[in-house]
Amino acid sequence: MSLASEVDIAIIGAGAAGLGAARTLENSGLNVLVLEARYRVGGRAHTVIASENVTFDVGCGWLHSANKNSFVPLAKQLRFEIDQKRPRWRDQTPSIGFPDDLRTKFLEELDAFWDRCDALALQTDDMPAERALRTGSRWNPLINALSSYISGAELDRVSVKDFAAYEDTEINWRLRRGFGALVAAYGAKVPVALNTVASTIDHSGPRVRIETSQGTILADKVIVTLPTEIIARENVRFLPELPAKVAAAAGLPLGLADKVTLALDRAGDLPVDGHMRGAIDRVGAGSYQIRPFGQPCIEGYFGGRHARALEEAGDGALAEAAIEEVVNLLGSDYRKLLRPLASSRWALDEFALGSYSCALPGHAPDRAVLAAPVDNRLFFAGEATHPTWFSTCHGARDSGERAAREALASVTVAATRAPAS
Repeated sequence: MSLASEVDIAIIGAGAAGLGAARTLENSGLNVLVLEARYRVGGRAHTVIASENVTFDVGCGWLHSANKNSFVPLAKQLRFEIDQKRPRWRDQTPSIGFPDDLRTKFLEELDAFWDRCDALALQTDDMPAERALRTGSRWNPLINALSSYISGAELDRVSVKDFAAYEDTEINWRLRRGFGALVAAYGAKVPVALNTVASTIDHSGPRVRIETSQGTILADKVIVTLPTEIIARENVRFLPELPAKVAAAAGLPLGLADKVTLALDRAGDLPVDGHMRGAIDRVGAGSYQIRPFGQPCIEGYFGGRHARALEEAGDGALAEAAIEEVVNLLGSDYRKLLRPLASSRWALDEFALGSYSCALPGHAPDRAVLAAPVDNRLFFAGEATHPTWFSTCHGARDSGERAAREALASVTVAATRAPAS
């Protein structure tokens, strides 16, 4: 789609939040256009066909809190088959490298850790979630590894108040065709200008002026759905400046979670939809899904500082680390049965610069600051602005709907205040 010279509402970003905003406005009678820097919609939701037999979600892959997830009815409407089997995250199948007696003790310690987090979150002062670890526990490295998967950051960088605020119904489902594919289908009819990189949002005049790589566009209202790192680093500038927004985004940095999928020859040697932990005694280790949906592959998941180090090590480092851990768990014969298919490097993605937000200690209130409208002309959405479903795709979509309704309400108010002709 070519760039229009002016619209009623411009939406910056065609990820789940931007698409959610656009879909909410589709019957409003307003002229709406989404500006997307990438060649595709979806943002951090992206499905690829890694091989003839393997579909791989490079980004988000789970319908978290599925009984409340707004993408579930959309998936049914768009005829995406939902896999409702319980994930095996708390298991080690078939007890590979993690004997059942030790796993039971770990789960007891983990549940106690969650309880301590909830208790600390009730205190007046915020603090790093690592304070909830029990001093000297052998399970602290593994709990910290879980934080690197959940928040994309280790516990020393996560607000305990924010950690406890996340709403998790513990019902998690998947889509055989891919979550990224669902998001793309959801946004298929949205008016989007692709390959359009916004650089400046000038709200000093009577209309908002957006400078992009494809030219300038004027809008009455703008919904901003940029990742926090883009705002914090001022890769897109606001004129006049919005220091409170930049500071709030900096308090909600994007953690890092990267994925890799490995083709598995002789897949029948392993169970379907099993789970393995790369290690139970260190923070820097992977989490592995064995043959998801029965596919001939193993999917690896790395988070936090370990994922960042692997990205910085260059192409192939993520797959190499995954293969090494899988071989250590399953035996040397598997080295010749595994080969890399696809992987992510979200910290090096110039339009994301990370995976999903976590609040630094003391910065849990920044989510509300980032979400607040400016002068009833600039509205903000994205997973980082959701109070309880941050870090999720449905949280992003829902925040886009919220921002669109705020923008629409401001248009209605302005119309009622206009003098009669």
